[in-house]
Amino acid sequence: MKFFIDTADVQEIKELSSTGLLDGVTTNPSLIKKSGRKIEEVIEEICNIVNGPVSAEVAATTFEKMIEEAHFLKNIANNVTIKLPLTWDGLKSCKKLSDEGISVNVTLCFSPSQALLAAKCGASYISPFVGRLDDIATDGMALISEIKTIYSNYNHLQTEILVASVRHPRHVIESAKTGADIVTLPPNVIRQLASHPLTDKGLEAFLKDWKDTGQSIG
Repeated sequence: MKFFIDTADVQEIKELSSTGLLDGVTTNPSLIKKSGRKIEEVIEEICNIVNGPVSAEVAATTFEKMIEEAHFLKNIANNVTIKLPLTWDGLKSCKKLSDEGISVNVTLCFSPSQALLAAKCGASYISPFVGRLDDIATDGMALISEIKTIYSNYNHLQTEILVASVRHPRHVIESAKTGADIVTLPPNVIRQLASHPLTDKGLEAFLKDWKDTGQSIG
């Protein structure tokens, strides 16, 4: 399973990219706002750090304007993926852009029917929001399982499942068990994946015992 990081914080991306764990980056208008910078500057800098796909989202809501903004964003760097909302105009735009050979990430997916439509329109990625479904007492991971089953029934559907709105490590593990292609994680969650109290306790004991030997290595 591939790991994307969900942030527009360039310093976070640099640090986590150095681990070799990152396969791509996702951004959205809220993350761009938080960065306090122009979208073209942020996306260009991120694309220079990460070789994998970098999702840049349009802000338009109509077909014509979505296409215009998509072409502007795509011209920033070769590895830009255009992010479109799962609306009727978004699906129309997905079809046109995918026909042009442009990678598209269809976002704000909350149902298997939406995911099926995005795949039929040629989306490279579908982004179901599991955390937001959990917030309204709906099983977000059940949606991932449903989408996986539907896509697996049809070999011609090449859309990758990109699990979004990830809130905690359990979302990541359940996504991997379900067979999702990608998870996009906030920086704090990707760090939580490496943490375990027994690891900390064991390391503390090893270091204490090593100190008692009076040795040094090298």
